[in-house]
Amino acid sequence: MTQSFNAAIGLRKTALYERHRALGAKMTDFHGWEMPLYYTSILEEHKAVREALGVFDISHMGQVLVTGPDALEQLNGVVVSDLAQVGEGRACYTLLLNERGGILDDLIIYRLGESDLLVIVNCANRASDTEWLRSHCRGSVTVTDISDGRAILAVQGPRASRVLEQILDARVAGLGRFGVAPIRTMGTDACLARTGYTGGDGFELFLPDQHARKLWDLILLQAKPLGALPVGLGARDTLRVEAGLRLYGGDMDEATTPLEAGLAWTVALHKRRFIGKDALLKQQETGVTRKFVGFELSQGPVPRQGAELLADAGGARPGQPDVGGRAGGALLRRVGTVTSGTFSPILSRPLGMGYVEPAFAKPGTALTLTVRAQRYAATVVKLPFWKGESQQAVMKRPGGQVAERRSSAT
Repeated sequence: MTQSFNAAIGLRKTALYERHRALGAKMTDFHGWEMPLYYTSILEEHKAVREALGVFDISHMGQVLVTGPDALEQLNGVVVSDLAQVGEGRACYTLLLNERGGILDDLIIYRLGESDLLVIVNCANRASDTEWLRSHCRGSVTVTDISDGRAILAVQGPRASRVLEQILDARVAGLGRFGVAPIRTMGTDACLARTGYTGGDGFELFLPDQHARKLWDLILLQAKPLGALPVGLGARDTLRVEAGLRLYGGDMDEATTPLEAGLAWTVALHKRRFIGKDALLKQQETGVTRKFVGFELSQGPVPRQGAELLADAGGARPGQPDVGGRAGGALLRRVGTVTSGTFSPILSRPLGMGYVEPAFAKPGTALTLTVRAQRYAATVVKLPFWKGESQQAVMKRPGGQVAERRSSAT
């Protein structure tokens, strides 16, 4: 079995596990999967993606196929986005909510055909998401977890298009952001999409295991002179923070709504129904009690999950807080919490994301980060931190529905 269960340590392996070990990868347990954390260094791999090309094995992600005459209509009643505005050969970043408006998972849905939709889910939620879709999609709909025996490669970076054009007999360079197309040379079950989780240009390839092994080898062999590197989960995390992208389970969960998480743009409140709509309408009326923000430090440590964010007790005012706990002569109080952080190799400064009270969410607001009883000056900034390729124009589908605002996939 390619995604086999390791009886000795209880971890599952992807089809590329032996490749990772042969490359000397430092392996780690990621939600029950033995995955590469890094091969050379997180810094080197991060820079390879930003400057040249990085290849990720993300086969731990779940792949769920939703098909049938009622597939589009029924799936549209479960997720927050309007899938009716997503044409064939297009994809959509969206959310799965509970009745309280809490986020069960964030997804990418690829519309492969009129009534064939591929749903990519986070690995920790694979079973629960599949069951949720089965229990809430009625009529002539089939929900099938097709993850086993299949892999996902992410080929990310400014040279991704050039390399894949040379290797694949497929529409690559002409494929638009959030477009998806078949890879005809690898059978009917293979496709690629111009999506990713780095904030820059890149592609994700959905393949049977045997093709994934061959393609992994080919890409690394042919693109090595261009600066290509295999990339692990370490740089995947630093890249996504630099691009201001949320991580499910860290930056959002069942206790978080899209309005709080800064993901209101994914929600089509004009739809007649979807799970969680009533809760979001109510919250829209009453207002949120916290907002997701990005912040940066000119100097200091990497912001860690759970660290406190403080601000002037009198309200959000200009001026940097000092390490003594005062800003403009006022005492500081806790106004928020860090959910993600990193040191950006590209921007050369510490970056963080988290939730703060609405009054402190405006860009330019001074905050104080508390780390091990020490305090450091921070400033709220507009996301994403790294703008580069992520500044490509937002694509809109007919009717004004925003089809893409996140340069990412799961």
